[in-house]
Amino acid sequence: MIHVDHLTRTYGPHTAVDDVAFDIGAGEIVGLLGHNGAGKTTIMKMLTGFLEPTGGTIRINDQDMATDRRGIMSLIGYLPENCPVYPEMTVAGYLAYQAALHGVASGRMGPLLRETLERTSLTDKVGQQIATLSRGYRQRVGVAQAILHRPRILILDEPTNGLDPTQIQHMRGLIRDLAQESTLLISTHILQEVQAVCDRVIIMQHGRKVMDARLDELSAGQRLLVTTDDRAGGDALLAGLDGVTAVDTLSTASGRCCYAVSGVTPARDLASAVAAAVVGQGRPLYGLAPESRNLEKIFSEINMTGGREQ
Repeated sequence: MIHVDHLTRTYGPHTAVDDVAFDIGAGEIVGLLGHNGAGKTTIMKMLTGFLEPTGGTIRINDQDMATDRRGIMSLIGYLPENCPVYPEMTVAGYLAYQAALHGVASGRMGPLLRETLERTSLTDKVGQQIATLSRGYRQRVGVAQAILHRPRILILDEPTNGLDPTQIQHMRGLIRDLAQESTLLISTHILQEVQAVCDRVIIMQHGRKVMDARLDELSAGQRLLVTTDDRAGGDALLAGLDGVTAVDTLSTASGRCCYAVSGVTPARDLASAVAAAVVGQGRPLYGLAPESRNLEKIFSEINMTGGREQ
């Protein structure tokens, strides 16, 4: 659905996006994650045709952005950063205006407007001037204009910005619902948002892609965490098992010791041999589980390695 290759954008001597490549398939929910200034918004502006790349190619739905920009833009719904809207217009007037810009036929406009207002919980604000809305409701208006014409691709830059906790939960549900009919690319610097709604994460740092992986793959670590008693020799016992390449002692407290066991195979494949060895020596086995890597930990690891691509 989306194919990006060697994408680069420079501003004079500053490189905002540096040789980035990725593919996004139909129906995926992908989080574009990174600190402020990492290049997320610049990538989104290039994907939506609002900004020319300095180098590289963008192909969306087998169309080249360089030659088929208008056709590509008709497929995309876009919520820009900071949600620019016309404050003097009413909610209904603004959405009708956006629908007309997207070429929505007059016969379809009424049903689409009603459905969109319901999905974004804006029905009771339909006649209200946008300038009088709270920040959270203005954000909903921005999302509404992005989904109004039923695009095949949705690109949302900080969609939960300004929303309260209840509104954030509603937005997460809406995003999952939209994924039934659209491919989604969501930019954020909030780790919890990616973990809550995305299938996959692309992490940017200093304009470069440093990670591209499915969240379920990231959550399944390669190390096996083993908790037994703190008698001497536990690390040597585990290190001597076939397939084990390293054993690290993570903690010792209250008569217990936790080891992290690395191997040539995934943690789940080591578990049975490790359990048999520990119990076979008459040691208690208090815990046995794969190490979990959440996004916070991965972010810390990337910072420590200087953002080298993984």
